[in-house]
Amino acid sequence: MLTQLTHVNVWVQDQDEALAFYTEKLGMELRDDVTLPELGGFRWLTVGPPGQEDVAITLMTVPEFFEADTKSMLKELLGRGVLGGLFFTVENCQQAYEELKSRGVEFSQEPTQQPYGIDAGFRDPSGNSFRMMQAPDAT
Repeated sequence: MLTQLTHVNVWVQDQDEALAFYTEKLGMELRDDVTLPELGGFRWLTVGPPGQEDVAITLMTVPEFFEADTKSMLKELLGRGVLGGLFFTVENCQQAYEELKSRGVEFSQEPTQQPYGIDAGFRDPSGNSFRMMQAPDAT
């Protein structure tokens, strides 16, 4: 039986650009950076939130070993910004918004009160859409 979620894939246009964004702007830490020559230079690149060792985000470009139509479809969807969907928690959404915005993070929605808490939307350099949320009882 499945016991734990360990990795979540996020498609990116450029792994170096994504690594800089996720570590320098979002404050995540590098977990793995391995290139596999036997797979045509495929690069396994992961980052994660400090203190949350049991989960990592895999920053993956569309692999060359995918079929041509699959590669084309994924690249088109990534270009449209519809492949993201991660949610992050923060202690103070307004404060996190101001800090991340000062670091150059592009926001699609400012912190907004919702029935489930306060949340805001942002994008990575590849166009992936993400949300950060402050739970109703957080300060």
